[in-house]
Amino acid sequence: MADQQPTEQSAAAPAAQSVTENLHKDPVTGEMISKSELKRRQKQRETEEKKKAKAAKQATLPVQPKKEKAAAAGAGEEELNPNQYFEIRSRAINQLRQTKQPNPYPHKFHVNYKLPQYVDDFKQLARGQVEEDKEIRVGVRIMSMRVSSTSLRFYVCKAEGVTLQIMCQKENASESVPWDQQPHELLRRGDWIGVVGFPGRTAPKKGGDGELSIFAKEILLLSPCLRQLPTEYYGFKDQEQRYRQRFLDLAINDATRETLITRTKIVKYIRNYFDTRDFLEVQTPMMNKIAGGATARPFKTFHNELGMELYMRIAPELYLKELVVGGLERVYEIGRQFRNEGIDLTHNPEFTTCEFYQAFADMYDTMDMTEELVSELVYSIKGSYKTQYHTQSGEVFEVNWEKPWRRVEMIPELEKATGEKFPPADTLHTDEANQFLRNVLKKMKVECSPPLTASRMIDKLVGEFIEETAISPTFIMGHPEIMSPLAKYHRSIPGLCERFEAFVCKKEICNAYTELNDPFDQRMRFEEQASQKAQGDDEAQLIDETFCQALEYGLPPTGGWGMGIDRLVMFLTDHYSIKEVLTFPFMKDVEEQKKPGEKTAAEIVGIEPKPEEGIRTYFDVVRSTLST
Repeated sequence: MADQQPTEQSAAAPAAQSVTENLHKDPVTGEMISKSELKRRQKQRETEEKKKAKAAKQATLPVQPKKEKAAAAGAGEEELNPNQYFEIRSRAINQLRQTKQPNPYPHKFHVNYKLPQYVDDFKQLARGQVEEDKEIRVGVRIMSMRVSSTSLRFYVCKAEGVTLQIMCQKENASESVPWDQQPHELLRRGDWIGVVGFPGRTAPKKGGDGELSIFAKEILLLSPCLRQLPTEYYGFKDQEQRYRQRFLDLAINDATRETLITRTKIVKYIRNYFDTRDFLEVQTPMMNKIAGGATARPFKTFHNELGMELYMRIAPELYLKELVVGGLERVYEIGRQFRNEGIDLTHNPEFTTCEFYQAFADMYDTMDMTEELVSELVYSIKGSYKTQYHTQSGEVFEVNWEKPWRRVEMIPELEKATGEKFPPADTLHTDEANQFLRNVLKKMKVECSPPLTASRMIDKLVGEFIEETAISPTFIMGHPEIMSPLAKYHRSIPGLCERFEAFVCKKEICNAYTELNDPFDQRMRFEEQASQKAQGDDEAQLIDETFCQALEYGLPPTGGWGMGIDRLVMFLTDHYSIKEVLTFPFMKDVEEQKKPGEKTAAEIVGIEPKPEEGIRTYFDVVRSTLST
């Protein structure tokens, strides 16, 4: 055994030497470690150094709340609630207001194209074709945005009812405003931007025709949207909110825009119809001492300087006829009327009418003009005389506007519907006729709210049995005199007057007369209306002495007409609610309670109003100028 010991020691020595040679000294700890362990430690230390350097850099930046960072970077914004988004965005834009880098509300941006014109001019471009020599300048609103890389962005924008893609590439950026000086990081959905670029069509890698776009050289922020814009997926569909925030409704819903454009086209057509026939467009007072010209309840107001109670006009009729007395033989007015009555699907307190009066014409001339005007208007707008109309209950009416229109005599049609022989028209004002009408209402189970005057009861029966049959345009004629205080008596049937109403889809669209020009008869009619008012009929008319005096100077034989613009627009745009065709319909007051901590944009950024004594208004300047 002793002989073997030196041999074992001599064998272990080379092995120990081999292990020592494979070890490396750690320069930080001084330890001898393997090569792989040393590499691992060195890599770990490099990573830690990078983290420390990044942390040191972050420490020099202003601290932001976590959610504000997300919004500033454009990430996770849809997860923020509207108040959080509004506050963060308001602070960011206010900072731009102070630094002006860039100014978020510039004074001017020159445009040389509107989007509809751009699409028409360049829709023929082939896939991948661009025209870099042409400069396009448009102002648009961002509806959605997509970031493909740090040097490629896409904005889907809208203006004038047209949607178009804006493609932004770093390589296309202008030399005067390099890519890194453009406000891409600041932009959000809803912002108005100015785009300077050139036309072209994209060439997708996956194939296809490509998309007509504007290849942007420069993007400018024109007006930021501080609030969250509704997304395309969810839309903006709540009716109440749409009516109250029409500005947002128009921004999101193209159908609303088309409705209002159609309304404008209708008004322009009507105005052109009368202008080309030598009618003179006029404007008459909207505040009157007496509410006349129609049977309706007026709004009251008060003139402080004169200490006088006034009425908002319910119709311009009396003023227009006074102009005819003065020698303006053909006049018309398109304007607003105000009636303090119920609000429903077809009635708004403030509405628009067109009224015209033509000397040396009668009801029958006016009827011919109505057929011509309306039927050709429909064809001009719709490209056909036939339209569809959908009611709230889901009924679908097929309407044929082509002339000639159906004509219905009122009293004979009521006799046919009720099976009762009506008393002579010139006795309808008597107590016996009143009792007869009450009995007819009871027999036919028709309700009529008080006061039960003959005119109100007949009007109720007409609504139940004649208006309900008027789907395509229908003239209802032969009204009793007691229903028409301003219409001329019938030339052959005592007790009736020369008047017609045009109905479509069971709703009135216009009312016309052979105008009453007999001052004796007119005063008697006004006195009968005053008697009805004394019975409690708030809609009856008072005596207008000025108008009666005008008739004493002579009104030539005249035909006149009034049409509701709003209702006609409803039928031609297929809307059952009048609110859809008004830019800003009248809405009931809603108490919006401010949530705790909720602030306006000015409050968020701490903007205080100027002291009142420090403001010199325009009126102050005018007063001082006049006094000198």
